Amino acid sequence: MSENENTSSVAVFPASFDPLTNGHLDLVHRALELFDQLYVAVAFNDTKNETFSKQERVEMLEAVFGSEPRVEVTAFENLTVDFAKEIGAKVIIRGLRAMSDFEYEFEMALMNKHLYPEIETVFMMANQKFLYISSSRLKELVRLGRAVDQFVPAVVAKELHRKLARD
Repeated sequence: MSENENTSSVAVFPASFDPLTNGHLDLVHRALELFDQLYVAVAFNDTKNETFSKQERVEMLEAVFGSEPRVEVTAFENLTVDFAKEIGAKVIIRGLRAMSDFEYEFEMALMNKHLYPEIETVFMMANQKFLYISSSRLKELVRLGRAVDQFVPAVVAKELHRKLARD
């Protein structure tokens, strides 16, 4: 390998992050052990009824990861593989909690590989303590008056309560 050749590894972790959970945080920290740079990217999903705007989600992610120089927070609205190509990422990080996640993610990884053969999808198993955490469950807890501080960063808990809590 020549001295001028770029040897840094770049990965992208796309998700809706609606909202960011401690499970997402865990995956980011573990991915940083494997890659030099990680794009934490808010993905647009027109099939989901979003609680937070794209801008709100980016702002929450920046509040959490702003001091980590190897994390770039961004958003995109095109295909994940096209976004990966744009930023020079060769790896897409995907978290798995259950077999049902795997089936969907496996099909998506195969399509991505077809569209961009140089891309690899790295599946990371969720930490056991985060297996049952999902954004929809957290939103329901907040709507019904429960605290979610143990499941999300403080800035996210505050924003969830601002948006969803009953007066």
